[in-house]
Amino acid sequence: MSNLLERLRRRGWRMTAQRRVVAEVLDGEHIHLTADEVLARATERLPEISRATVYNTLGELVSLGEVIEVSSVGRAKRYDPNAHRAHQHLVCAGCGTVRDVHPEGDPMVGLPETERFGFTVTGVEITYRGLCPVCGAAAPEEAPGND
Repeated sequence: MSNLLERLRRRGWRMTAQRRVVAEVLDGEHIHLTADEVLARATERLPEISRATVYNTLGELVSLGEVIEVSSVGRAKRYDPNAHRAHQHLVCAGCGTVRDVHPEGDPMVGLPETERFGFTVTGVEITYRGLCPVCGAAAPEEAPGND
């Protein structure tokens, strides 16, 4: 579970009503909302919050390293509050749902020294792709491997 609000308080982040609502909307496990989804949920809690405030707050949270921006080809960016717990992502190719996953082992082991080209590798991002149960059931003929 994310502890975004707690982390922001420890940092002394100025917690306006608008910022608090954005952080509350993002906080939780397996929360990977788009900016528009954050806006919609924030508006339910605080109707006067603006699109610009939501987008600016998301940008600031990413800059602070408190939220991870998750990009997927052809889809809107999603925002992950689990920035301080090592994990990878599982993305549905159908609906774009993103889930945190915690594979066993060190992903750095998978990149041999000969494939590092002199780089000092500081991090690894692995994205697993597939179909969630809903998309898989809706279109089984499109599932990978069903040619």
